[in-house]
Amino acid sequence: MNYEMIALTMFSSMMVLLLTGQRVFGMIGFVGAAAALALWGNGGMEMPFSASIQLMNWYPLLTLPLFIFMGYMLSESGIASELYEMFHVWMGNLRGGLAVGTIGLMVVVSAMNGLSVAGMAIGATIALPELLRRGYDKVMVTGVIQAGSSLGILVPPSVVLVLYGMIARQPVSQLWLAGAIPGLILAGMFVLYIVVRCRIQPSLGPVLPEQERNLPLSEKLALLRAGIMPLAIFFCMTGLFVMGVTSLVESAAVGATAATIAAAAKRRLTLAVIETTVRRTLGITCMFMWIILAALCFGAVFDGLGAVRAIESVFLDRLGLSPWQILVMMQLSYILLGMFLDDTAMLVIVAPLYVPLVISLGFDPIWYGVLYTITVQIAYMTPPFGYNLFLMRAMAPPEVSLADIYRSVWPFVGIMLLGLALITTFPQLALWLPELVRDY
Repeated sequence: MNYEMIALTMFSSMMVLLLTGQRVFGMIGFVGAAAALALWGNGGMEMPFSASIQLMNWYPLLTLPLFIFMGYMLSESGIASELYEMFHVWMGNLRGGLAVGTIGLMVVVSAMNGLSVAGMAIGATIALPELLRRGYDKVMVTGVIQAGSSLGILVPPSVVLVLYGMIARQPVSQLWLAGAIPGLILAGMFVLYIVVRCRIQPSLGPVLPEQERNLPLSEKLALLRAGIMPLAIFFCMTGLFVMGVTSLVESAAVGATAATIAAAAKRRLTLAVIETTVRRTLGITCMFMWIILAALCFGAVFDGLGAVRAIESVFLDRLGLSPWQILVMMQLSYILLGMFLDDTAMLVIVAPLYVPLVISLGFDPIWYGVLYTITVQIAYMTPPFGYNLFLMRAMAPPEVSLADIYRSVWPFVGIMLLGLALITTFPQLALWLPELVRDY
């Protein structure tokens, strides 16, 4: 059996095993270790061990638990709830205003946490019950929360972009800057859709009752203070990193420390908050580490077989595809993989293969990182097996059915496809800010 067939057998075996519903890291690691043993004998078993040592020596990986801790500390201490109250009052005069405020909440939560699941959890537990109680259409607002949570892996400090930077060997500061404008563009497109649709169909998003809208200006200004603390934490953390004052790990430590101090300042740093934050941080961090460990093992064997060069040869020489056609095929493959895997698993499996190919085709890997994040979030929201759909079903109230969730996503999937097309057509939307900062 030639190396191309071995690589194809490994990849297809992994995909079949993933369909069994077992742990992602177990299936990926098993295929990698079994292939190493079959190809190189007992010496091949050193590859999983080497992968584990490589992971433990990966100093930037410290950013993951620190960023995750920061987000959960701000969430569990109730600071996110205060943010929603601020948006609730200030946007209440507008038809669909609470839905617009929910998008604003998601942007801020994304800037605090960097994970889409955190935005989904906050939106489903804080915003969704309030929106339904206020008479908002359940199909529309379910889509709003899913779309808003998708910003979590695009708006800095995106954890997924940190992982992409590690795997693709690209500067994380440039990736964060590249994701900022596309993330805000998508948020703006979501807001525009909500406002226009609620103007056409006022029953979908009624305004707040007059007694809740006409608060004294002093009370409204007091509510704005709820947004000062998380935004100050975000700008302190990200600003210091972008200016080169702190390293990536130091920046994450600044954010985690500032979030803890903020919770203490509000007298909410209780033992229950600390325990919940630490437990959730450990759970997600360990999940990331196991997946990365398995992917390093699989990738070492896969790359050792020359799979990257084989894929490039098939696309360019045998099929005769143009670089742009290959790029479209890669994005379609992410949408298919998104039916079965989460964004991290897709990244660690496919990025080691695709990133060298992207560079050899003449595309910018920073720009491609932004395309990747948008594409996998589209995959997350696409029926019938999108990851976010079932996550939303698990968190939504009983009156929101799976059929409602399926119906809710299509307008926002269309908006995200339009945003993806814009950034693909005009790469400077993603690259302008990184180039501007680099010049300084």
